[in-house]
Amino acid sequence: MTPTRRLWWTLAVLFVVSFGLLGWIGGQIYREAPPVPERVETVDGTILFTKDDIQRGRQVWQSMGGMQVGSIWGHGSYVAPDWSADWLHREAVALLDIWAQREYGVAYDALGAELRAALKERLKTEMRTNTYDPATGSITVSADRAAAIEQVREHYLGVFSDDPAFESLREQYAIHNNPVPDAEHRAMLTGFFFWTSWAAAAERPGSDITYTANWPHEPLIDNTPTTGTAMWSIASVILLLAGIGALLWYQAAQKTEPLPVPPKSDPLLQIKVTPSMRATAKYFYTVVALFLAQMTLGAITAHYAVEGHHFYGFNLSEILPYAVTRSWHTQLGIFWIATAWLATGLYIAPAISGHEPKYQKLGVDLLYVALVVVVVGTLAGQWLGVMQRFDLDTNFYLGHQGWEFVDLGRFWQILLFVGLMLWLGLMGRALWPALKRKAENSLLLWLLFLSTIAIGLMYAAGLMYGKHTHISMVEYWRWWVVHLWVEGFFEVFATAIIALLFTKLGLVRGSTAGTATLFATVVFLAGGILGTLHHLYFAGTTEGVIAVGAMISALEVVPLVLLGFEAAENLHFSKAAPWMRSYRWPVLFFVAVAFWNLVGAGLFGFIINPPISLYYIQGLNTTANHGHAALFGVYGMLGIGLMLFCLRGLSSPRAWKDKLLAPAFWLLNIGLVGMTFFALLPAGIYQAWASITKGLWYARSPEVIHSPIMELFVWLRVPGDIVFAGGALVLAAFVLALWWGSRGRREAVGSMAGLPEAAPATAGVATATVSMTAHGSDGSCCGHCQG
Repeated sequence: MTPTRRLWWTLAVLFVVSFGLLGWIGGQIYREAPPVPERVETVDGTILFTKDDIQRGRQVWQSMGGMQVGSIWGHGSYVAPDWSADWLHREAVALLDIWAQREYGVAYDALGAELRAALKERLKTEMRTNTYDPATGSITVSADRAAAIEQVREHYLGVFSDDPAFESLREQYAIHNNPVPDAEHRAMLTGFFFWTSWAAAAERPGSDITYTANWPHEPLIDNTPTTGTAMWSIASVILLLAGIGALLWYQAAQKTEPLPVPPKSDPLLQIKVTPSMRATAKYFYTVVALFLAQMTLGAITAHYAVEGHHFYGFNLSEILPYAVTRSWHTQLGIFWIATAWLATGLYIAPAISGHEPKYQKLGVDLLYVALVVVVVGTLAGQWLGVMQRFDLDTNFYLGHQGWEFVDLGRFWQILLFVGLMLWLGLMGRALWPALKRKAENSLLLWLLFLSTIAIGLMYAAGLMYGKHTHISMVEYWRWWVVHLWVEGFFEVFATAIIALLFTKLGLVRGSTAGTATLFATVVFLAGGILGTLHHLYFAGTTEGVIAVGAMISALEVVPLVLLGFEAAENLHFSKAAPWMRSYRWPVLFFVAVAFWNLVGAGLFGFIINPPISLYYIQGLNTTANHGHAALFGVYGMLGIGLMLFCLRGLSSPRAWKDKLLAPAFWLLNIGLVGMTFFALLPAGIYQAWASITKGLWYARSPEVIHSPIMELFVWLRVPGDIVFAGGALVLAAFVLALWWGSRGRREAVGSMAGLPEAAPATAGVATATVSMTAHGSDGSCCGHCQG
């Protein structure tokens, strides 16, 4: 059996085993998820909440922005509290005070240490005892606990209304006034918050571990890390070291083939730019517009961490609240990066195959219209949803679903899926003639084609849950989209398309690039598929999720150790021939991808990857730090590099004056360094200290979020943001000048701008594997270039 055949079989077995296990675990999550009771009642039969209250309350939470307004079980935004942890702590304190006042006539904090310890032990028994009765579907609470629940309920009713007494707190939470105008909806919302807190405190039947694996950290009820959380974290580090050693051993054993002699002239200049290829230009101009919009919204969103209702004195929250700006900021990030990648595919497919199918341009134009409709519809629907202009059911379909990164209403989700199917069809019909013929790059073409199929179909995971699907299952499917779709199969797509570009440039042999890319695919999907589970440690899942997620996701980091080789190879290939100088800056964007893949996905990702680490810092700025460095640093830089490569071929050679790309490149990267290293990372570390010492509720409380040191970190972000914005504006100026200079001169210069290094054969390859790395953030180039 040839090495390539072995790799195909390995990939096939990997798919079957990984998805089989992922599906089996999904079934386990479904069966073992925290029960949603028919009613929550007191021992005397007084009903506090019904199942409808809890389910409709979740819809209310989703309609006001969901994970964009605080978080549930650690997933969501960072200015408002984690509502599960906040309710849990408030209820515990209220119950302790009820007992202390009744029995000793003073508040709990005024008692001596011995009395406090006795009441704390009593509290632990009260809240951790699971009183859910499967026969009746009821949760029963004591009269004292019911009184404590009522106190917390009244607090939340005030927070989510326009009660002036809570306006200061709403501003600290960056929640606009009267976010839930309907009193009945506010009451239902409290039912949902109570239930998420109850699941975090109640022990599973026959176990001494809560439904959320003792998360969040809450010393008052002894919510502390489980033994499994610690043990599997240690095991994951051991496996990580073993994986790194194995990869380096494999790498050292490979024979390095001599690279081909680069052609004397740019081979891409010979490519004829077809009508459908030219039609992709508008996609790239839209990418720049969406990028600028996302950046602007990011600045506004960050400022809300200081002024929760105002933007430098102007009460912006009345028309554009935090929940909207953050929703748009995250959604536009997904939109512009995905648009850059999808447009690159539409451009490259005819260029590689030499085939322009009939009506291909019409299809490209229709897909663009669909893209515009989805973007505009999504943004408008999210604003209308947060501003409570829809009823709860309409909001699910047209408004704001409330799930971070998958916020768009179901109708817009379906339309986006249809668009992806259209894209898949356009890619397939353009590539098919090349797939049918035997060629040196056939392996690469098949990998590219199979990745497009996976990208198109994998988004369907976001359609697998409904309005009332259990939140644990929603999280399961949501991360199929966020992790598998974005960080998994887009990785394969990027790796294959970059390898193809380098083979076209004549810098690497197609057969070598194909085998290397296939190996890279095996390596990063080995950790990437089941690595999805590291997002689900505390989402109402069992400890089996922690075991598998911790061990397998550690493998995502393994390929990152070779990224330095990849970056060096990229630089080498950028100097392989004199004509490669015109590709210098696109190549350097790919070098940046390697750097941020290592730092953002690897270093920052692994900080929050082991269960014991994530137990304390889930939902803190350490996650935002990882997200910014990985999403923009890896995927964003890659999208910009691909865009520049395609624009090089779509523009007049005389218009390609890339002097502006130097400041754009350095300003974007320096700005991202400032944003992460001087603001988000230290803020996350400070919050981690607060979480470890007192509990997650404290790390997310106004006392910490609006402390002088945290607000200092927010202001320290400003210099980096300004530098970053300067880079974005310079990049936009370059694209505008390119468009203006190329107007009326539509010369078909197929050249494509630089692509990263064509990574040399084997070395690069393994690297590619890296792509998916670490926590799932990465993705990106890694092996692409390695062609």
